[in-house]
Amino acid sequence: MTLAAFLVGLALAVAGIVFVVIRGIQLWRHGKRSGGAIASELTSFEERAARTERLLAEAEQSSQELQAAAERLRRSRAQLQVLLASLERAQRRTRWLRAFLPTR
Repeated sequence: MTLAAFLVGLALAVAGIVFVVIRGIQLWRHGKRSGGAIASELTSFEERAARTERLLAEAEQSSQELQAAAERLRRSRAQLQVLLASLERAQRRTRWLRAFLPTR
C-alpha cells in the first residue's frame, strides 16, 4: 500500500514536472514571438516620434521666420506712413501752384 502511494505520488510529480516544462517552453516561444512584435512596434514608434520632432522643429523655425517677416512688415508700414504723410504735407503746401499748371 505504501509502495502504491509512493508510485502514485511519483507519477503525479513527474506529470507535474512535464506539465510545467511544456508550459515553460510555450511561454518562452510566446515571449520570443511577442518580443519581435514589440520590437517592431517600438521601432515604428521611434520613427514616428523622430518625424514628429523634426516637424515640430520645422514649425518652430517657420514661426520664427513669420515673426521676423511680421516685424519687417511693421517697419515697412511705418516707413510708408511717414512717406505718405510727407507727400500729403508737400501736396498741401503746393496746392496753390496747381492754378498755374496747365490741365490736360
